Amino acid sequence: MKKAEKYFYPAVFSFEQGEEISVVFPDLDCATSGANEEDALLSARELLGIVMNGLEEDGEPIPAPTPLSEIPTAGNQRTVLVDVYMPSVRLAQANRSVSRTVTLPAWLNAMGLEHNFNFSQLLQDALKRELHLSN
Repeated sequence: MKKAEKYFYPAVFSFEQGEEISVVFPDLDCATSGANEEDALLSARELLGIVMNGLEEDGEPIPAPTPLSEIPTAGNQRTVLVDVYMPSVRLAQANRSVSRTVTLPAWLNAMGLEHNFNFSQLLQDALKRELHLSN
């Protein structure tokens, strides 16, 4: 099945005096917040990308977005249609770094430090070479 290039979901922005703007995605049961409208929208977009990427990777069903006109709101709330461009989210997740713990003999670690080796880069290069991957 082809993955969607973009997703559009309604989010409810709640405004309280002296507090961050809270953002809830009713269809996805997740929330975030932001210091101002721009920050809240950027946080919402980032969260939407993370949630949708997780659903895709786990093979979970993608819920249909509720139409904006059907989202109930209170007087201090506004419904906003948030979009996310998934190719950039998927690429960022594919290239994210993960932390691994490795064990080395103390003498080898000392020699590597003495020669200012970047252990992470060295391990990456060795793994690529062993796996016959090109840079």
